[in-house]
Amino acid sequence: MTDASQAQSAIPVTDPFTLFETWFAEAKDAEPNDPNAMALATATPDGRPSVRMVLLKGHGSQWGEGGGFVFYTNAQSRKGEEIRANMQASLLFHWKSLRRQIRIEGTLEEVSSDQADSYFHSRNRNSQIGSAASDQSRPLPDRQVYLDRVAALDERFPEGDIPRPPHWTGFLLTPHTIEFWRDREFRLHDRRQFTRSGPKEAWSNTLLYP
Repeated sequence: MTDASQAQSAIPVTDPFTLFETWFAEAKDAEPNDPNAMALATATPDGRPSVRMVLLKGHGSQWGEGGGFVFYTNAQSRKGEEIRANMQASLLFHWKSLRRQIRIEGTLEEVSSDQADSYFHSRNRNSQIGSAASDQSRPLPDRQVYLDRVAALDERFPEGDIPRPPHWTGFLLTPHTIEFWRDREFRLHDRRQFTRSGPKEAWSNTLLYP
């Protein structure tokens, strides 16, 4: 059933941010759509979970005190409210064409207003309008109501950037756990987990049973 090629892990022992960069670069070449898409899991203080897809917009060892992963959202949405009530989350990247996954767990902090402004105004103007017009996750009586708000903002600000709503912001996840998963033949999958006790602490790692 197995051969010598199965005996060694294909996931190297290295800095996990460096390994993420390598895998992410390969995903950008291989994935047809949104290689930066990730599942974001949050929970209420009493433990009720929810999950949705968001886009990674910043990452690496240069972010924050100990490196991290950045995404942006309407903080008045369900995920935003859960984040502010429980500043912990999990991320999952699944690159099906590469048969790889990365799971990340850690704590959250809000990015600065300058960082939120910079990213918001880097977006397409129509995307800025769509975000500013949306009461994300709130009930919408009719889609035309939303489209009317979009049109009103477009008319109010006919040129240039749209003011960033104060509740539209970003969050940095500082990881304490990063797990890399690779598909292997006969479901003898390869998993390596990196952990650390704090953002300034060294990473340790171990293989996990699939």
